[in-house]
Amino acid sequence: MKGVVDMRLSYVGTNLQVSDEMKAYSEKKMGKLDKFFRDDLEGKIVFSHLRNLQTVEATINLPGTVLRAEETSTDMFTSIDKVVDVLERQIRKHKTKLQKKFRNNDTIRFDNFPMTDDQQDEGQGRIVRRKTFSLKPMSPEEAILQMELVGHNFFVYLDDEAQKVSVAYKRNDGNYGIIEAQN
Repeated sequence: MKGVVDMRLSYVGTNLQVSDEMKAYSEKKMGKLDKFFRDDLEGKIVFSHLRNLQTVEATINLPGTVLRAEETSTDMFTSIDKVVDVLERQIRKHKTKLQKKFRNNDTIRFDNFPMTDDQQDEGQGRIVRRKTFSLKPMSPEEAILQMELVGHNFFVYLDDEAQKVSVAYKRNDGNYGIIEAQN
């Protein structure tokens, strides 16, 4: 077994200066996740401040997959705690999927995942429904309107200008985002 795992973190501040205290606290908390990994990893933490709300977004790059969490509260350190808890839950929840992906156990230390009765019965999710639809060329604004009309949190459409399949989605902050397919 390899020695100490090192998670190299980069920090970005939006509407605030990232303090040494915030970096040290993040490194300490993210260090809790080292027990799940064998190899050194890279991660990114984005701190932002908007209207008395402190948001922390953490991304950990694994080979072939990405773990990401975003949490907001009135205290930056509380947001850091919440993000680490979400990342740990994601790792635990996707344990089976990760085991299949990393069969040779090069990156994930599965001995640090206690198997619960829920996980043994849980298995993997399965496709229970399949839909087909025709893509109509439309603007992103029209796609957002259609999404709101059908009451979904995303909408797939053909961008009328770019002529690419795109996805409009509603963000947690109440705004909208667009994902564009790349050729």
